Amino acid sequence: MVSVAVVGATGVVGETILRVLEERQLPLGRVGRFASRERNGVKATSDEALREYDVVFFASTEDASERYAPPLLERGAFVIDNSSTFRMREGVPLVVPEVNAAAVRAEHRLFPVANCTAIILCTALAPVRDVAGLRAVRVATYQAASGAGRAGLDELLAQERACVEGTPLPQPSAFPATLAGNVIPQVGRIDASGSCGEEEKVRDETRKMLDLPRLMVSATTVRVPVRTAHSEAVWFETERDTSVEALAAAFERAPGVVFHRDGIVTPRDVEGRDEVHVARVRREDDASNRHFVLWFVGDQLRKGAATNGVQILELLLSRGFLPQ
Repeated sequence: MVSVAVVGATGVVGETILRVLEERQLPLGRVGRFASRERNGVKATSDEALREYDVVFFASTEDASERYAPPLLERGAFVIDNSSTFRMREGVPLVVPEVNAAAVRAEHRLFPVANCTAIILCTALAPVRDVAGLRAVRVATYQAASGAGRAGLDELLAQERACVEGTPLPQPSAFPATLAGNVIPQVGRIDASGSCGEEEKVRDETRKMLDLPRLMVSATTVRVPVRTAHSEAVWFETERDTSVEALAAAFERAPGVVFHRDGIVTPRDVEGRDEVHVARVRREDDASNRHFVLWFVGDQLRKGAATNGVQILELLLSRGFLPQ
């Protein structure tokens, strides 16, 4: 049976990967837990220790992926990497199974897990691409604290507690400003052009996953004081005329999507869920059959990271690319 290791097992993404592996009851043999140092039930990461596993998940730093992934790949192991290290490498598929499973071939061994915001965006937009094509996408994001890992969650909790108790707010370190009771229109460093790192990732990775290299993608990424679910508001233009009803039907039959014809859906509603929830689909302009708006939410730790990685493993198993 396939043996699996998780590097970064004590972080929030690593813990979620282990939880999802257990929930989905994959036919696995050993499951190893690794971190930067040894602790209860978790081993220290080393080349020698990882050599024993068929598949290695990375849910740690980019340094760890850069250090340990290449020798694993050289010996023929499979790597599923949640860091940004290899995402835009030529010839390496960036896979969301509901969106572009056909990109996976038998010779592939390296599978980066895309940016969480881009994964959720592409899961929502793939049905649009398939039914009417896509010409342009403009997105405003409302991103959860968990996107900054355990440090982000702990910082938000400490700030919220201080607000309730009336004590001085702790100084921000995981985020560029206080997040509690606030929104921060910056995710990642801002470059000379005025864009931040997250906005560039959303643009570049969305084009790659949707296989639309010339797609116009414009993003403004914003951190908001919620725990684990990202929300996104999207204005998009299709290649061909379509309708709200045709889009609604596409969302209803799309894998990995829950469509809400009526009402709203919020981040709190989808915490702990694996699907992307789509709502509020409408025309941007009553006279246009190609300009539409929608709202969707997805759990950043699950579909935006851990679950998507486990789904890649499921895809490899189902195609017989891994030892049985």
